[in-house]
Amino acid sequence: MMSPAQFLFLLMLWIQGTSGDVVMTQTPVSLSVAIGQPASISCKSSQSLVHSDGKTYLNWLLQRPGQSPKRLIYLVSKLDSGIPDRFSGSGSETDFTLKISRVEADDLGVYYCLQGTHFPHTVIQTLTKTFLHGGADQLAMCCLTAKQSSLSLCEWEWLGNLNNFFAVESSS
Repeated sequence: MMSPAQFLFLLMLWIQGTSGDVVMTQTPVSLSVAIGQPASISCKSSQSLVHSDGKTYLNWLLQRPGQSPKRLIYLVSKLDSGIPDRFSGSGSETDFTLKISRVEADDLGVYYCLQGTHFPHTVIQTLTKTFLHGGADQLAMCCLTAKQSSLSLCEWEWLGNLNNFFAVESSS
């Protein structure tokens, strides 16, 4: 049986190991998109997202106005059920890309890249704004980054039945 001192030592090692949260950054900061034209969003991780099991747990999500976020892509490039093939994901290690071959009006919303390889699986978003040519609708794209300020809690559905939570930094 483990002594209290051994347990405390292991706990301290674990806590020290969690201090290096993965930082996710997105480019471009702004992007102007016309209906029918292609769009591309890049996401860069501060650490490799290859898990010890050999898989890369990088997801892309879209939150349409007034709706909960919906996962588009998982494991870098696998499309979720019902997601049109105009969406595609690619990348490896630390660099990932979401491409939309032909933007449609229904694609407007907030885009997230989310890593699930390292704990914590969720990190904090910063918004960058993108505008649609010829329309008043605003396409805001964001990526998740590990800043520790202005936090609020958001709830969204994962595969339609599990509630997950992530911290969100509000942008001004």
